[in-house]
Amino acid sequence: MKAMLWFGGSVVLIVVVCGALLAIPFSAPQDRRAIATSAVIALVVQLFAFAIARLVSASNFLAGWITGVALRFVVLIAYAFVGVKVFGMPAAAALISLVTFLFISTLVEPKLLTK
Repeated sequence: MKAMLWFGGSVVLIVVVCGALLAIPFSAPQDRRAIATSAVIALVVQLFAFAIARLVSASNFLAGWITGVALRFVVLIAYAFVGVKVFGMPAAAALISLVTFLFISTLVEPKLLTK
């Protein structure tokens, strides 16, 4: 439970900092809405993927980590082909922000999976 709280706090911090930095080049209201939507999706996906990876990694670390990465990839593809069009968001801001949030917060994950 402690690792999950640390990871959740780390993801929130990463999303806030990266979202603020991405809001500089993507300053239009639609772009900011896309960044906020991507932030919420990234937070939910990261916490869910970490929980799954944590359960699976008890028996096999690599299998747990790969499962989490696969989940993130599927969500990114679905967001790119369906979510962006359904929500009517600018694709560049939505996808760059989601990839940034997922990638940077995934770098924190291996250290916390072993705790």
